[in-house]
Amino acid sequence: MRALDGSGVPVPKTYLLCEDSSIIGTPFFVMEYIDGHPMTDATLADRPADDRRAIYRSMIEVLARLHTVDWRAAGLADYGKPGNYVARQVHRWTNQYRASETERIDAMERLIAWLPAHIPADDAAAVVHGDYRPGNLLLHATGPRIAAVIDWELSTIGHPLVDLGHHVLLFRTGPEDFGAFADVAPPEGIPCEDEHLDIYCRITGRTSLPDWNFYVAFAMFRFAAIFQGIMGRVVAGTANDPDARKAGARAAPLAERAWRLVETTKA
Repeated sequence: MRALDGSGVPVPKTYLLCEDSSIIGTPFFVMEYIDGHPMTDATLADRPADDRRAIYRSMIEVLARLHTVDWRAAGLADYGKPGNYVARQVHRWTNQYRASETERIDAMERLIAWLPAHIPADDAAAVVHGDYRPGNLLLHATGPRIAAVIDWELSTIGHPLVDLGHHVLLFRTGPEDFGAFADVAPPEGIPCEDEHLDIYCRITGRTSLPDWNFYVAFAMFRFAAIFQGIMGRVVAGTANDPDARKAGARAAPLAERAWRLVETTKA
């Protein structure tokens, strides 16, 4: 977060890191209070169309700026291992899925076979947030823009299109999974996926998004593995969330959506 200060990516200032667990029971840090509120509703139903348009533009501009940060110059050369990032992510989430598997999901089995065999050769590297979604963005208290990006626990040096693919689940899944616009037109003012991605490409200097369906399918696979982890806790009796079973049941439908996308790509 300190490395990104002044980069054009809005992050809270950090004041103190305490690694002494005896103080409050865990290491902790103190950061700036941001006068804003989480973007908990991707539809921005309480906002006028112009605000929606401005907020979505701000959201994708911030992600694009993050991916153009010179991470070596920012002192983040040792923040992660950029090489083989996608392959390592596929392996990691396959293992996570296997560790919590409660039933056979045919679509997951097909994805587990297909994904490692089709990893793109491109090995681009950037600072990635790891969970760039509305719930991890604070809206400015008075203006229609992003005031701060929070929850950087999954950040590292990785492939920017993995980060972007995760973000674009906003347009590829329903409200029961991650986003809101998979099967319906977005509310007035909110761009379609292509328009959203065009802004990203202009800022990052990309002329295209090669192997785009791979990254979106992987993002769905990853989320299905997360849902399966929730179901694993339900079966083990360790889930505390009363809606955990409902969330866990989303693993199969999301995996099936991912495989349909793969089949479209193959066709």
